[in-house]
Amino acid sequence: MQKSKIGILGGGQLGRMFTQEALKYEDDIFVLDPSNEAPCAKISTFIQGDFNDENTVIEFGQNADIITVEIEHVSVKGLESLEKQGKKVIPSSHALGIIQQKQKQKGFFQEHRLPSPKFENVESIAEITFHPPFVQKLNTGGYDGKGVQIIKSDADRYKIWDAPSVIEELVDIDKELSIIIAKSPTGEVSTFPITEMLANEELNLLDFNISPARISNNQILEIELIAKTFSEAIPGSGLFAIELFLDKEGKIYINEVAPRLHNSGHLTQDCCYNSQFEQLYRILKNLPLANTSMLPNIVGGMLNIVGDVPKLGEVEENYSGEPHYIGLEKCLEKPNAYLHLYGKTSTKPGRKMGHINLVATSYEVLQEELQSLKKSISVRTK
Repeated sequence: MQKSKIGILGGGQLGRMFTQEALKYEDDIFVLDPSNEAPCAKISTFIQGDFNDENTVIEFGQNADIITVEIEHVSVKGLESLEKQGKKVIPSSHALGIIQQKQKQKGFFQEHRLPSPKFENVESIAEITFHPPFVQKLNTGGYDGKGVQIIKSDADRYKIWDAPSVIEELVDIDKELSIIIAKSPTGEVSTFPITEMLANEELNLLDFNISPARISNNQILEIELIAKTFSEAIPGSGLFAIELFLDKEGKIYINEVAPRLHNSGHLTQDCCYNSQFEQLYRILKNLPLANTSMLPNIVGGMLNIVGDVPKLGEVEENYSGEPHYIGLEKCLEKPNAYLHLYGKTSTKPGRKMGHINLVATSYEVLQEELQSLKKSISVRTK
């Protein structure tokens, strides 16, 4: 297997976990990120710079054989230029250009008959014809719950962002789901087991993951068909996470797609034969795709470890700064729990600082242990 220089745009926790996985091979890993305190900084050949700047991305790519991303908000023009130079870019600049803008993403779903909630694309508040309740998604820049808000009633109209957006019908959600697709340069496709996502409504972030998702066989087949249709339509190769809604009438809709590693795939590290990080490595190197099956006779779960949120009357500054972890020994005491910290040098309310994967023999035991760990562990400043 030939040694390669792999360049990653973005040095966050996704890049860190990918690098940790890739380091078992012989490749050189280069990372571009604006912050010299990024989680990847100490475990890669790190270059400080703006991955949204076209010239910086082009210059960074000169030293790489393969370029990938751990965040979608990067310079597509810079990646286009690198492709023209013959560099291998995964996912392609074309795919990133579609997914990076919510309006284009929704148009792609519509074109390929992928089920999505009713929507309208608007450039300003004046163009909105939907009546509350509805969801507003900023056209660019949103991820991890950022750039998305629910307008519940006319009384909330003052909150509407006056910016290019997708206005979307509010779905009466029963479950939030995710499926991660791997598509190799040779066209080989595989998927990880469907994951059920349980959100922290206060932070608008993922709280727990559970896999396999508790859905019917017909719903599994429907989601697998959506994944197949998407993989055939999206240009180029890559790892893609499709976030979905199952509504209370049993209908399935795509929420959005991430063209990268994803929070809902973290449990694959310890609950599957191979992880999403191993799978991305194989895609980049054009190797046979890995076995994505769950380990036998288990259910898997994941708990996000996030910075503590101050209670009413407390000072937020007391929760921002150098992180201090409380209760991690509760995780280490459990033989079925696996701790992953991201190496972040500062915490703030709601910031993702790490996660815990759990293996259990039943959903009931899994949820009980996830809830227990959530209550036992906190992150704040000293």
